[in-house]
Amino acid sequence: MQAYNAIKMNLQNTLSKYVKEAVKSDFNIELESVEFQATRKEFTGDITVVIFPMLRFIKGNPVKIGEIIGNFLVDKVSDVKSFNVVKGFLNIEISDSYYINFFNGIKSNRTFGFEAPKLSEKAIMVEYSSPNTNKPLHLGHVRNNLLGYSVAEILKASGKKVYKTQIINDRGIHICKSMLAWKLYGKGETPQSTGLKGDKLVGNYYVKFDKEYKKQIQDLVSKGLSEEEAKKNAPILIAAQNMLLKWEAGEEETVGLWKKMNGWVYQGFDETYKNLGVDFDTLYYESNTYLLGKEFVSEGLKSGVFIKEEDGSVWCDLTDDGLDKKIVQRADGTAVYMTQDIGTAIQRIKDFPDVGGMVYTVGNEQDYHFQVLFLILKKLGFEWAKNLYHLSYGMVDLPSGKMKSREGTVVDADDLIDDMAETAEEISEELGKLDGYSKEEKKELYRIIGLGALKYYVLKVDPKKRILFDPKESIDFQGNTGPFIQYTYARIQSILRKSESITDELNADDLSLHSKEKELLKQLELFPEVIQSAAENHSPALIANYTYDLVKEFNSFYQNVSILGADNANEKLFRVQISNTVANTIKNGFALLGIQVPDRM
Repeated sequence: MQAYNAIKMNLQNTLSKYVKEAVKSDFNIELESVEFQATRKEFTGDITVVIFPMLRFIKGNPVKIGEIIGNFLVDKVSDVKSFNVVKGFLNIEISDSYYINFFNGIKSNRTFGFEAPKLSEKAIMVEYSSPNTNKPLHLGHVRNNLLGYSVAEILKASGKKVYKTQIINDRGIHICKSMLAWKLYGKGETPQSTGLKGDKLVGNYYVKFDKEYKKQIQDLVSKGLSEEEAKKNAPILIAAQNMLLKWEAGEEETVGLWKKMNGWVYQGFDETYKNLGVDFDTLYYESNTYLLGKEFVSEGLKSGVFIKEEDGSVWCDLTDDGLDKKIVQRADGTAVYMTQDIGTAIQRIKDFPDVGGMVYTVGNEQDYHFQVLFLILKKLGFEWAKNLYHLSYGMVDLPSGKMKSREGTVVDADDLIDDMAETAEEISEELGKLDGYSKEEKKELYRIIGLGALKYYVLKVDPKKRILFDPKESIDFQGNTGPFIQYTYARIQSILRKSESITDELNADDLSLHSKEKELLKQLELFPEVIQSAAENHSPALIANYTYDLVKEFNSFYQNVSILGADNANEKLFRVQISNTVANTIKNGFALLGIQVPDRM
């Protein structure tokens, strides 16, 4: 990275310096800054100086000004080969030697683009997944996990120390609904006796509760109650509410059942996380944290951040900040979600003193909640609160419509992963590309392709946008898809297997770049900047679409330039080495998205 940065920054700094010198020399004006952009494809050039901002200080024709600066750069900067001016844009063509030097600086670096952790900087904690323990993970959780995991990996690659975490919502009335339904209708069945994953078994009883609850509502309505009264007085709901009271009181039998059923769910979750390829450094549980914020409510009352109403409830008045009043503690002294989140945030900083900021991966229906949470933490005087970020994302829809957990109409994450592998198998068999593979090799390849297709389809979209997920479309081997990129990687591996060596010393003085080679090098050069931009914007989509652009550029190079049939050994070696570097960059880019790349397809 150091060699790359030195070359890259040296060029931009040099160009900026001499543009300023040209303006000073010819117009007696001292520019504070120079605006650069990549040269548009339809024009000759590699980097463009934008003249228009200079017109605030220099009176004259922008084309004439560009020509004066261009001639000055050709005369003074050895890496400037030529220039052309189009309206207010000075397009500069950079010499081959610059790009060859850049390539020599990165070709042996297998982690090109990644920054080493900056030990002087505070760490970042990234929260994602954070499921309820009353149902298995579904398609919505999949987007959450893929986003959170990828953002954590991108932040690490940008030079940050990162901790991955989640808050498991393991208490509350929704958990008791599953527990009660199992107690009433389960006949003692277990994951072992049924062969079901624990989270699926528990989720079935959450659906069972809802069905019985609806039956009881209809029964009460038929006896003359209003629907509203029936909903409140259904015996099964009252029983679930009583079970929650028993849990909060620590009643032994209820707590024992809660531990047993949550244990089943955690085993199921762990299997799904492993299949999805995500992990965590530390876990938090709502049952441990829901009372944590109460001591800070007391502190906030003393400092005037919170106010107590006549009924004893505690609120934070945010109307002066353009928000509303938010309850932080009920009249009976019990905690609300906001109280829990305040306490959990503070506890995390206590547990990890090197953390200076947090990223919360939560759907956009919680935008207001996090706006309030971050503001309250700032008002409580926590310096790190200014470094909290809500990674807000849109929902995932299917062609069949929205998902509803309690009605059992969700797309189960495990089923989705299996379905993706099956779809990959169908399409791969149709294409007939897997002759000579064993049954086990094919199965593993289908898993890699299917999971890669799913992850790429989800992550290539800006997090804020809603997604309509189409499994078949995601596994297309053409276009902006995971399998298309994986296939290009495998194609490069085939080229490398056929080549004699990629480690020989290149004779850089004996090279003249083909335009397709130059374009490929220019695309490679962008990778470190894309990582930094993706980290700043918390957007895996920038990595996904960069990787797609790199693959398109390589395929154009592959179709226009002979690699193994090059005119001489030095040219062949260069093209093999550049292919190898592209493959490494694809692999690294996809690793940031949590996607594997196969050596053969």
